[in-house]
Order: sequence, then structure tokens, then C-alpha cells
Amino acid sequence: MHEHTALMDENEFWNIISMFNWDHEGDDDKVLESAIHYLSSKPNEAIYTFLDILSKHLYDLDGIAYAKNIGEDAYVDENTYFSVDNFLYARCVVVANGKDYYNKVLNNPKLMPEDLEFEALLYVADEAYELKNDETFEYVSAYDFETFSNKEQWVESK
Repeated sequence: MHEHTALMDENEFWNIISMFNWDHEGDDDKVLESAIHYLSSKPNEAIYTFLDILSKHLYDLDGIAYAKNIGEDAYVDENTYFSVDNFLYARCVVVANGKDYYNKVLNNPKLMPEDLEFEALLYVADEAYELKNDETFEYVSAYDFETFSNKEQWVESK
């Protein structure tokens, strides 16, 4: 972690997630608008740390136990087509629904949301940074949250 974690920690991360306005469900830009504006008022370091925290939470949900519980697009086995993007977007739903839901799902993969996605969560830090600085966000998060990155959670039990 960086020396600027005081500007952005778990509590502040979840505070920003709680700003999502689900009254506008179906219009991702409107859902995220308040959170993006708020995050853009923070120092750049806080925006980087927001993405680091998000990447850790998505990474922690990257596993076979979770992938098998996402509904129609669920992971079956290594010989059956599985959309890595759909699984990433399903993990975004878990984080976007807040700390309590995230912790419940983390502890019980059967609670993964079925047939839902919220890809827009991946772009909150990018959009906040670009709004603040009027330049492209080029930062690599602390954790690789692409599907199959968390290798120890992708070992199939025989």
C-alpha cells in the first residue's frame, strides 16, 4: 500500500460505494454520478487507492466457488465455455451492493447474484480521475482482478 492510504481506506471506499443512486437503475452513468463527482474531489492518490481497494475485493471473489453460482453463465468445468467477462461483471455487482452484501457473498459463494452484471463499476476511478485532471487515467491496480487471476481459488476439487 501507499503512504496516502489515510486519504482513502476501506471505510471511505464503502462510503463512496454507498453513494450509488439505484433510483436510476438501468442508467449506469446516473447511478454512479454522485460517487464519481465525490471521488474526483479527492487527491489523485486517493483515486489510485480506491482502485487498489476495488481490485482487492474483485480479486478475492475470483474463484471457482463463486463462478459456479452466477446463473445461466455459471462456470461448469474447464471443457465448457465460460465468459470471463460476465464473471468479472457479476463480481462487480457484489461490490456495488455494499460492504454487508460483499462480506456475505465472500463467506458464502452460493449468494452470488445470478444473471446480473455491473461492468460500470470498473470505470469509477477512471472517470473520477479524468473529470479531475482532464487527462487519461493510466494506473495499474494493486491486484489483477481479471478472471482466473486468483490462482489458488481456481483449483478444482476432484
